[in-house]
Amino acid sequence: MKTETTDVQAIEQIVATVERTQRDRDVEGFLALFHPDALWTTGHGKVLVGFDAIAEFTRAVLPTASFEGEVTYEAVHTQFLRPDVAAVKVRQVYHLAEGDQEGAPLYVMTRQDDGRWLLHACQNTEVRVE
Repeated sequence: MKTETTDVQAIEQIVATVERTQRDRDVEGFLALFHPDALWTTGHGKVLVGFDAIAEFTRAVLPTASFEGEVTYEAVHTQFLRPDVAAVKVRQVYHLAEGDQEGAPLYVMTRQDDGRWLLHACQNTEVRVE
């Protein structure tokens, strides 16, 4: 069985891969991070249930996504709900010419029998500064 430290490192690597695949518009690399029964809610509240729905949306949106600037993702808190289930709070920062904008995704990830961690239930949330 893996140690918690090893699992946290693996989870942080998944978050880094989300960043890379989004930046590179790497649809298949992004989709490889999802559990077949995943649930994904976009930053604008669109609910996608199951891998097929996530794949259809991603294939339609990611290749043509335009963004002026850079976005970074950082796993800022990982809480193990069970040894094979983790809730991961992510800090997502869009670095724009007019100033940074933040998102606060929550990823529930599950460790598979082969040791891989996959995105299982995810909610993107825009952080509004008032």
